Amino acid sequence: MKKRFFALLMASVMMLGLAACGNSSSSGEAGGTDSAELPKVGVLIYKYDDTYISTVRNALQEALDGKADVIMQDGKGDQATQNDQLDVLIEKGVDVLAVNMVDAKAASGVVEKAKTAGIPTVFFNREPDTDVVKSFEKACFIGTNAADAGKMQGDIIKDLFDAHPEYDLNGDGKVQYVMFQGEPDNPEAIARTQYSVEQAVANGVQMEQVGQTQVCNWDTETAQKAMEAMLASNEGKIELVIANNDGMAIGCIAALSNIGYNTGAEGAKFIPVVGVDATDAAKEAISQGTMSATVLQDGVAMGNAIAAVVLNLANGAEFLEGTDYAFDESGVAVRIPYAPYTGE
Repeated sequence: MKKRFFALLMASVMMLGLAACGNSSSSGEAGGTDSAELPKVGVLIYKYDDTYISTVRNALQEALDGKADVIMQDGKGDQATQNDQLDVLIEKGVDVLAVNMVDAKAASGVVEKAKTAGIPTVFFNREPDTDVVKSFEKACFIGTNAADAGKMQGDIIKDLFDAHPEYDLNGDGKVQYVMFQGEPDNPEAIARTQYSVEQAVANGVQMEQVGQTQVCNWDTETAQKAMEAMLASNEGKIELVIANNDGMAIGCIAALSNIGYNTGAEGAKFIPVVGVDATDAAKEAISQGTMSATVLQDGVAMGNAIAAVVLNLANGAEFLEGTDYAFDESGVAVRIPYAPYTGE
């Protein structure tokens, strides 16, 4: 009797053990979502080493962590490279695309391929033509209103010269400025260049450009070299530096500091420099007194918005379902607001 009881007991223990083993292998239920079941998100970045875009992509990666299988590619500033990367992502069968175009004018090709493959697409930061986005019912854009950044720079310029009449070095009542533009054909760069000056003039500031607009492709080193050349022939004639982004602004400050300007030292000669992005380097420069102001472009907010829309699309929901975002009047664009940053 005892032997029979013991045999039954052992059999029961073995059955429980097998059941436990079966449960432990079912990670989709008890152990969290299996990575194989996560939606596959393809992300194309125009250039990894862009400081602002690095903030966006890091925020996007963090927001998607554990919620999606992310395949992210660096276009290295080359549209042909990005086109090849797009083909690979489509071949891999991604559920949704998030695209930061190298050249926004090439977006029609992206839309055509995504539409053919039936893959929802979220463009961000570099804005394609609205008609291109609207040509695919599963496409939208997340970014800023570029004109707003320029207008905020124009407001900052008015405030700076009202508060510091000594910045008018020759006392002629005008602001002699140099302009550093991101790219020659980039709509955002063009808007920032145009509206910064137009807004300052609308605020009653007389603006006078020194030399030609310096197109420096958003790059710090390129801007530094261009500023060095400008200073070589125009030192003492420049009263303001306007840059489309903080990277170029920091390059200009480096050139100025090399000849004793904007060093942060008490009594040092100073030319106000205004940028866009509010990068950590720009914030530090403002706190040290080597830069005047910038315009905050919130990369974390943009990354989070992209993640929310991407996850909706990957899971078959509407673009903005369950979010606090809203499309602007175009019906296909979500705008992340700018804000002036002076360190105060």
